[in-house]
Amino acid sequence: MPSEKPFAPAAEQNRDPILTVLRERFRAPGRVLEIGAGTGQHAVHFAASLPHLDWYPSDVAENLPGVEAWRRDAARSNLHPPRALDVLRDVWPEGRFEYAYSANTVHIMHWPAVEALFAGVGRVLAPGGRFALYGPFAHDGAHTAASNARFDQMLRAQDPGMGVRDRADLDALAAAAGLESESVIDLPANNQILLWRCP
Repeated sequence: MPSEKPFAPAAEQNRDPILTVLRERFRAPGRVLEIGAGTGQHAVHFAASLPHLDWYPSDVAENLPGVEAWRRDAARSNLHPPRALDVLRDVWPEGRFEYAYSANTVHIMHWPAVEALFAGVGRVLAPGGRFALYGPFAHDGAHTAASNARFDQMLRAQDPGMGVRDRADLDALAAAAGLESESVIDLPANNQILLWRCP
């Protein structure tokens, strides 16, 4: 693999369990805005596996070269060039998206950025559209696994603004953005996908 392409082992490990969910919940053709595309591995895998979707990756500007390296090598017409999207500072894409997707982002974002993420998704999601958020989450103030509690402690020791988020807090942000909670899907390694729908 060329050195210019960043590689995250976790993205390789979780991509197929996530794909199983997206196949079921992102079934109709449409546009997907990925927020926090990271290395670009998910964008390439999902665009290849879900050819009925047009995939639009985004991330902070410094991560775009790596995403573009993956996109260029994949050479897929339904995988579009990555765009800069700092949820607090950048202008969100114009138009509406049938789907929004983000993985392993809200526990490293500070809370104002998490608020901005949901507000932005609420603005760009088309009526009937879905937002899928993957990661570790707490439930009613309690961690769902000891490993998630340890991960939360590690994050907060590194930066007090980070941390595993509680589903109730995220549901409140989603509701404020006009989204309705649809389902919670358990995945391996004590992670989940939270799904919201735009009425």
